Amino acid sequence: DIMLPKLDGLSVCQQIREFSDVPIIMLTAKGDDMDKILGLEYGADDYITKPFGNSELLARIRTALRHTMQHQTGSDPLLHPYHHGGLTIDFEKRLVTRDETDIHLTQNEYKIVALLAQNSGRVLTYDKLIEYVWGPYSENDNTSLRVHMANIRRKLEPNPAEPIYLFTEIGVGYRMAEEDT
Repeated sequence: DIMLPKLDGLSVCQQIREFSDVPIIMLTAKGDDMDKILGLEYGADDYITKPFGNSELLARIRTALRHTMQHQTGSDPLLHPYHHGGLTIDFEKRLVTRDETDIHLTQNEYKIVALLAQNSGRVLTYDKLIEYVWGPYSENDNTSLRVHMANIRRKLEPNPAEPIYLFTEIGVGYRMAEEDT
């Protein structure tokens, strides 16, 4: 909101843009063209004036997230699921299956798996994964990430001791096997 009590929304938006490309949607009562222009110029991805409906807000959030994914990966993950061996990740349905059996992942586990799958074949550093899942101000302690990865491997891998989907690059990060072609 542009009219935040201590620091105005434009300044908050500008400061966030200094360290992150997280989607930003301005929600405000100020609907003048100049206010909208300033909000977008300061780094917002979208600008909605009050009142607005929940359906519209949800659609705009989905669009902002989709655009962020396109920017990060160079393609729209909603267009095609990830496939490798028997593992399938359907980003549109938020569904993970192995050999046509549904695999339940927690929210953070899914975020990790989805980001790795969208960047399959590339190593993502511990810091990148931690920032993506827990935010830019989280401690860069790999302990929580390692616990999550162990849980993910138990769920995804036929034999977690001999992974075929998720690989550790020791001292660097993790890599998801490249998609089948």
